[in-house]
Amino acid sequence: MSPRKPTAIALAKPQEREAKLLKWMGIAGLSSIIILAGATLARAESHETIITAHGYNEYDTLKYSPEDPHLDYVNPNAPLGGEISLSTIGTFDSMNPYATGIGNWGALSTVGYEDIMITTSDEVGSYYCLLCVTLEYPESQDWVVFNLRDDVFFSDGTPMTAEDILFTHELLIEQGTPSYASYIKTVIASAEALDPYTLKFTFADGIPRKGLITQMGSLPAWSKKWYEETGARLDESRLEISPGTGEYMVGSLDVGRQIIYKRNPDYWGKDHYLQVGRGNYDSIRIEYFGDSSAAFEAFKAGEYTFRRENSSINWATSYEFPAVDKGWVKKETLAEGALPQASGFVFNMRLPKFADRNVRRALGLMYNFTWTNESLQYGLFQQRESFWENDRLKAAGLPEGRELEILEGFRDKLPEEIFTEEAFLPHTSGDRPTDRRNRRAAAALLAEAGFTPGDDGLMRDASGNTLDVEFLEDTQSFDRILLPYVENLQALGVNAVYNRVDPSQYQNRRQSNDFDMRVGAYRNGLTEGSGAEQKYGCKDRDDIFNPAGYCNEVVDALAKMLPETKDYDEMSAVVRAIDRIMRYDYYMVPTWMLKENWVAYYDMYEYPENLPEFGLGHLDYWWINQDKANQLRTDGALR
Repeated sequence: MSPRKPTAIALAKPQEREAKLLKWMGIAGLSSIIILAGATLARAESHETIITAHGYNEYDTLKYSPEDPHLDYVNPNAPLGGEISLSTIGTFDSMNPYATGIGNWGALSTVGYEDIMITTSDEVGSYYCLLCVTLEYPESQDWVVFNLRDDVFFSDGTPMTAEDILFTHELLIEQGTPSYASYIKTVIASAEALDPYTLKFTFADGIPRKGLITQMGSLPAWSKKWYEETGARLDESRLEISPGTGEYMVGSLDVGRQIIYKRNPDYWGKDHYLQVGRGNYDSIRIEYFGDSSAAFEAFKAGEYTFRRENSSINWATSYEFPAVDKGWVKKETLAEGALPQASGFVFNMRLPKFADRNVRRALGLMYNFTWTNESLQYGLFQQRESFWENDRLKAAGLPEGRELEILEGFRDKLPEEIFTEEAFLPHTSGDRPTDRRNRRAAAALLAEAGFTPGDDGLMRDASGNTLDVEFLEDTQSFDRILLPYVENLQALGVNAVYNRVDPSQYQNRRQSNDFDMRVGAYRNGLTEGSGAEQKYGCKDRDDIFNPAGYCNEVVDALAKMLPETKDYDEMSAVVRAIDRIMRYDYYMVPTWMLKENWVAYYDMYEYPENLPEFGLGHLDYWWINQDKANQLRTDGALR
């Protein structure tokens, strides 16, 4: 199946395209002609070489071209139809995921929206035009123009134009996440719709250009008409969802219990070379459960059909039930090449009690990964060391080469250990629940921080205050992991408690940073740019993307360097320097990582033989074998 070719308007050179648009729109007004002609002159007057392309990669060449029939890792002949159903824990009372800190938004509630450009699952750093035909930019990258497609429609049938994406940009600045709005206002000098299908962003003077083109290419398309007619805001909790250009849209809602997304039968992009073989289900159903045990029992009973397992005890011991024995449920381990999440037990660094690194180190020493993994997790995990578990991005040994040169520039602001000791690694621990050696080391660190045991055995500071630590969690499956850790801390003399609350309360407390320690994660990538400052910067330490509230002025400065790096090697060196410092600062107790996917599903789903390196794709390029699905229903496997 070949992709639909862009219209003549989309393929034309800018001047020809504007003339065609005038004719198409029936524009006769002289002022409109002057505006469009002026836009063309503004782009033509530059003496720089103007690059026109169908995609963009900061560091490498693009793998695909618009002449390719489809992505390499999809099945272009995948049958359409059927339903995939999944579970999640908790509840929802909103379908607006952009209202951060307000409401509990529904799972996959962004599925109906598409960005100007999209990435692939078999490349690093490539962005391709989806809503655009081409992008144009000068060698200086002082601006970027997106030449949008004229055949894109929202799910309500209205055409998408440059005004819609310009509206999205302005709405995010006015009502979006404050850290994003602050950043965008700093880097964007102007944004304008040059005509109904041409959008231009001019970047501010003195701002590093790296990452800006892809930043703006990641803008979604929201319907200006819908927002203006409904009066809806981006910063409010609501169940009504604006129409998107994507292949799925909301089908039905049972608030707090179920969401069904259905395929848009009139999806504009079904023949686009980037979309062929993708979005193969008629519907995606999300079932909500009160806890993980109830969710697992429902899967065993056939109430939903696809499960990504995240519990090692379940994976090791719980997949012996009738549906498996009868061959209805298939259990597989599939490779995963993407970076594992930088997850662990985060300290709330906004609290004075965690200001001393010795206190954080002491608390971390009492987490016994070895015993936990072998005794509770069946030896299925590895201990995470780095924020970037990738050989080119992970700090190792002593700093050297370009990484050392970068760190030398901040030597007066860094502890000497950064230069004289190997990259800080998680502690080793023994095969007993409490490692006595680590307990002695932890007590010594607390003594250095001014804590000594009182008559009641509790550690107290010079003022007699106990060291109080509450672990906040909402997931039952973490009980068996966290309770032994809390008991180890109590044995050390820490006044530690474990508090598992309901998902709604947990989300409210998490969003308001009302916690001592909790399970948290940072999402890092194989390339890093402007987003690092939002995740790790002092300015945005209360942002949801920085769960620990981490702040280090050197990391701040290094994060600002990332958008200025000219090649992958330089970017990697800066990332290794950041990794080294953050690991030394120990604002998170690193836990476990898994470089594979555990999946179980009713045996009607199929996937391409050549799955890509980055991503499982079960909601993307898998499909249903209808004969198998019919047989499962005949056998009574599904409810």
